[in-house]
Amino acid sequence: MASNLIKRIAVFTSGGDAPGMNAAIRAVVRTAAHHKMHIFGINNGYEGMIDGDMRRLDIRDVGNIIYRGGTILKTARSQRFMTAEGRRSAYEALQAFDVDACIAIGGNGTFTGAQVFSEEYNIPIIGVPGTIDNDLYGTDYTIGFDTAVNTAVQALDKIRDTADSHNRLFFVEVMGRNSGFIALSTGIASGAGNVLIPEVDTSMDRLIELLRLGVKRKKMFGIVVVAEGNKLGTTHEIARQVNEAIDFYDTKVTIIGHMQRGGSPSALDRLLASRLGFGAVEGLIEGHKNEMVGLVNNEVVFTSFYDAITKEKKPNQNLVRMAEILAI
Repeated sequence: MASNLIKRIAVFTSGGDAPGMNAAIRAVVRTAAHHKMHIFGINNGYEGMIDGDMRRLDIRDVGNIIYRGGTILKTARSQRFMTAEGRRSAYEALQAFDVDACIAIGGNGTFTGAQVFSEEYNIPIIGVPGTIDNDLYGTDYTIGFDTAVNTAVQALDKIRDTADSHNRLFFVEVMGRNSGFIALSTGIASGAGNVLIPEVDTSMDRLIELLRLGVKRKKMFGIVVVAEGNKLGTTHEIARQVNEAIDFYDTKVTIIGHMQRGGSPSALDRLLASRLGFGAVEGLIEGHKNEMVGLVNNEVVFTSFYDAITKEKKPNQNLVRMAEILAI
């Protein structure tokens, strides 16, 4: 479809919510309005697309949302969209509203669906990376990551106070089933003693050895940041084994959980979301499709959905090494 024929765009959020999604929606709507385009918001992601649950948006609809967490369009995971019948219904719903192109704000699963849908029906789709995990190839940072790290660091700062007061060893679990970006950044920024992430092999013996070194140095409290997808097991099981091996500390477990998804987005996430939402609309105008817009070296770039989904993005090894050294 020629880019000069794109006059009606639909935007939706899908998968897990991330702080900054509203800022991205705002940027999409206002940029589309600037270019005299009609913009529709689809409620509840692919589920809403299948049901035709969409409405016209204008600049007034996105006023005062840049600072709000969550997503005004709501989000959902859709089993129906994984079927050919579901995608056919979604396409027919878009046709009923004369939608020419879509902007999908989400993560890996969102873009997997977008790639298949775009290829099946030749509808231009641009993806905006909205996920706290920061695990998408083709962008240095994803929307929501900075806020999630700030939330976790604030929690760690409070935990440090009580750990210091009671000679305690805290195991603090942060989100990241397959990605250690949040844990690594949180660990460095909070001054944690150890960080366990999925991308780095760490044995239980090695962890216990490092913690015993702290005991020998008369370190009166400790904090271990644990990504939920680490390779040693659940946070409670790790704490149990350490507690059996080291009786110096009063061992505790704290799971921060979904607090990392909520809250007002940081200034960096608002800026990132605004740049990427703006870039998504301009990308469609320029003829991009079946791609994700991202930020690399502070420049807006486009990466195919296939590469964004399949290419592995690993934490910087220098940061991993630095975290180990600074934890001494």
